[in-house]
Amino acid sequence: MKAAVLRAPGAAIEITSVELEAPHAGEVEVEIAAAGVCHSDLHVVRGEWDVPMPVVLGHEGSGVVTRLGEGVTDLEVGDHVILSWVPQCGHCRQCVSGRPWQCELVASVIATQGVLFDGTSRWGDGLHHYLGVSSWAERVVVPRSGAVKIRRDVPLDVVAIVGCAVATGVGAVRNTAGVPPDATVGVIGCGGVGLSVVQGARLAGASRIVACDTNPAKLEVATRLGATETVGDASELRDLDYVFDAIGRIETTEAAIGALALGGAAVIVGLPPTGRRASFDPLALAEANQRILGCNYGSVDPQRDIPWIVDLYKADMLDLDTMISARRPLEEAAAALEDLAEGRTLRTLLTMGGTA
Repeated sequence: MKAAVLRAPGAAIEITSVELEAPHAGEVEVEIAAAGVCHSDLHVVRGEWDVPMPVVLGHEGSGVVTRLGEGVTDLEVGDHVILSWVPQCGHCRQCVSGRPWQCELVASVIATQGVLFDGTSRWGDGLHHYLGVSSWAERVVVPRSGAVKIRRDVPLDVVAIVGCAVATGVGAVRNTAGVPPDATVGVIGCGGVGLSVVQGARLAGASRIVACDTNPAKLEVATRLGATETVGDASELRDLDYVFDAIGRIETTEAAIGALALGGAAVIVGLPPTGRRASFDPLALAEANQRILGCNYGSVDPQRDIPWIVDLYKADMLDLDTMISARRPLEEAAAALEDLAEGRTLRTLLTMGGTA
């Protein structure tokens, strides 16, 4: 089978033949229909995050279950699934406390060692998994909890983006921030995650949704998806109840904090390179009773929230199609990343064919 492999930071992405071992106990094999191209993948390619290599890239995708490991009884071959890059263990303190997006085993093993829960890889030739997903491949093996069953009457090559961008953005509004009706919201960055925040704010009933991006075309899309106002510079944001930084640069994080109203909350959704530091005035923050909220994966419970988001799409309450600006074959993964880096696309899907 084919997969997109990165052998070292800054190296060229290789589309090459790889071997995939059968699923072990508690795992499933999935034939990939489509995989999203995200800034997290770009961070890895640029060497801005420390990821075990060589690695099969990709962490957002959808597909069809093709094989079950021992003990998997709640999925069937042929089920449609969306992949989650937080395949919660269900047993650690965070999972038991109802915070599966903070699963301790994912943090200590899946995300940092490039393996699955048992500490080994299903890829041959010393290849590592990326966030337990590696969706830039024709087939993958993932933990059972990393494959979220969804309804079969939605197109897999659209709902693939739910697994990261949409779950993160909508979840940031609903779960992390708990935005109430009539709140005022700012969104810095109108890529896949930022546009999902815009839609989440619309669903929450926000009275003002101010979208910020330097690209006028992205602001036009944001308006179509629910933004009530647009600005081209984050310095123009003022006196807002919630400001979401969907980019993760130091300047955008500081701008989000600086744009808050009394009692407001800055929600940091976009992920910066490792080691960056932002600054703020703690006295001003305390006197204004403001908050800075970190947001990992939209604070979602994937098994609960991903099917709910898919239902919203099916009910025409959430627009996913508009957020997909391009589709490319797996062989064009490097070009898709270049488009993303240059700001030419919102969300590009790598399509594998056959199951989409």
